[in-house]
Amino acid sequence: MTNPYIPIIVMASLALLMAVGGIAASAVIGPKRYNKVKVDAYECGIQPSPHAVGMGRFPIKYYLVAMTFIIFDIEVVFLYPWAVAFSELAIFGLVAMLGFIFLITVPFVYEWRRGGLDWD
Repeated sequence: MTNPYIPIIVMASLALLMAVGGIAASAVIGPKRYNKVKVDAYECGIQPSPHAVGMGRFPIKYYLVAMTFIIFDIEVVFLYPWAVAFSELAIFGLVAMLGFIFLITVPFVYEWRRGGLDWD
């Protein structure tokens, strides 16, 4: 009788071999032409400002939008199981989810009122 973990170990070994092999192949075969544009800082098309020596600062609105996306992503992760089990949770689940939605909405309204979502 064979060990049931052998196929998992073989699959993990092949995945590791493919990952390391791809990195090694790109290091050996890939072009080595570096220029100013290639090594310049790039963050989703936003140019760093002000242009400091070595590193620049990115606008805070970039990070606010990123955090807002993460917050709403987490909200969906919690809302979906709640919606599936809504009938079993009854009034306790409704009150708990209303509190959760309130706690998510307060920082969103604060960010909106402060102009964090304006791209002017």
